[in-house]
This record gives sequence, C-alpha cells and structure tokens, in this order.
Amino acid sequence: MPVNEEHLRRAIALAAEARAGGNPPFGSLLVGPDGTVLAEERNSSLTDRDITAHPELKLARWAARELSPEVAAGTTMYTSCEPCGMCAGALARSGLGHVVFALSAEQLDGLRTGGGFPAVPTEGPALHSEASAPLIGYYP
Repeated sequence: MPVNEEHLRRAIALAAEARAGGNPPFGSLLVGPDGTVLAEERNSSLTDRDITAHPELKLARWAARELSPEVAAGTTMYTSCEPCGMCAGALARSGLGHVVFALSAEQLDGLRTGGGFPAVPTEGPALHSEASAPLIGYYP
C-alpha cells in the first residue's frame, strides 16, 4: 500500500495545532477506503485534563462506534507519531485496517531530553482459577 504523504503532512499539521493549543504535539486522521478523510483529531490530554485524549485513541473509539466493521477494516489512520501502547491496544480492538505513522517511537525517544515515562511496578499473575472463572467460555 503506497503511503499518502499528503495525509501524513496533515497529521503533522494537526500535531502542530495541538501544540499551539497547549497540548502535546500529536495529530491523526482517519481515511476511508475511497480516500475520503472521515475524521481528524489532535491530542487534547492537557486541555481536557484526560491522559487518554490521544488522537489515535479518540479516532479508534469514534470508528468503533460510528463505522461498520466492513468499513473500519478498509480504513487507514495517518498519524504524526507511532501509536503508544495504550493507543496500539485500542487500535487492535477497533477493527481499523491500517496505520501509517511519520515518526517512530524510537525517533520520538531521541527527541525527548528528559526520557520517557517511568514504569509502574506490577506483579502477578495471582488467583488464576478465580480470575479465569468469569472468562471461561467467553472467547470463541
């Protein structure tokens, strides 16, 4: 699938708009199977006071709510930066067809002078039989 540089440039412009609005500089747009731009989003995590207000996540939620699975599968998301883990999880569940990004996560890390977010300590698994009981038979 050829990369549409015009759509990538629009994602970068949306990132610049997010930054100008006081938010982290990330932007994304969703393009339908026929090449029509279906929706655009900018990061609004600071102004919305919502750590999940990433443009990729907002578009994934919109697509899952507004598009049929068949249409969603034919879409392409163009985004200014490779989706973070949170957004990648939402994209996997949304049924979108393809993602094209301008800047990789590794390249982004190279631009950060203070490093990334600190890891949150986790532990587990625990209570396997109790935790698995509600899940048994749920997945085909």
